[in-house]
Amino acid sequence: MPSQLPLDLPHAASLARDDLVVSPSNRLAIEAVDSWPHWRHSVLLIVGPPGAGKTHLANVWAERAGARTAEPGGLVARLAEPGFRIVVDDLDRSRLSETDLFSLVNAARLGAGSVLATSRTPPAGMAFVLSDLRSRLCAATVAELGAPDDDLLAGVLVKLFADRQLDIAPRMVRYLAERMERSLDSARRVVAAVDREALASKERISTRLLKRVLDRESEAVRHQAVVPARYPVATED
Repeated sequence: MPSQLPLDLPHAASLARDDLVVSPSNRLAIEAVDSWPHWRHSVLLIVGPPGAGKTHLANVWAERAGARTAEPGGLVARLAEPGFRIVVDDLDRSRLSETDLFSLVNAARLGAGSVLATSRTPPAGMAFVLSDLRSRLCAATVAELGAPDDDLLAGVLVKLFADRQLDIAPRMVRYLAERMERSLDSARRVVAAVDREALASKERISTRLLKRVLDRESEAVRHQAVVPARYPVATED
């Protein structure tokens, strides 16, 4: 079958509140984000595995609260703003110093502002030297995200295909959801690969096409496991 070279055009997925797919695996975390500014604690920590949707929730809150992302070197000025609202993504791997993190969390605890942080690790498991920082984080509100359940994964797949203006039958969505890696990052990669494959082969989206894409994804994962990367691979949460 003739094929064409698909152009790798940029595609930005929407991180708006209306694009959140709600399921039992993320409902409590979404409710916690939506309850701002009436938080019981001024620091909310969203904990979950890679690809669980932490960054999406952080973006939703940043849009709602008018929050800014904490950056090394500019944090002191942010803390001087009355009622500051700050996002710290990947707190457990942050480029901020422990002293800066403690100043931020402590200032929010004292009522000076609000902080939403994301992490792969619960507070008690974070390898911080400052015990006061760890204790402040342990006292924060923690909302945990589990691995995507069937409803969430299927809903995200439908949304991602719709974002690319691709029609896909519900049974095809189920076919993918039952066979792919259970993460939202994987859903993004698979949908992008299906889009490229359908364009290159000029085929309608079918079980045969989906199987080719999934086989390639599995082979790529196996290859990465066997051949270590020369440089760390950044993963979006």
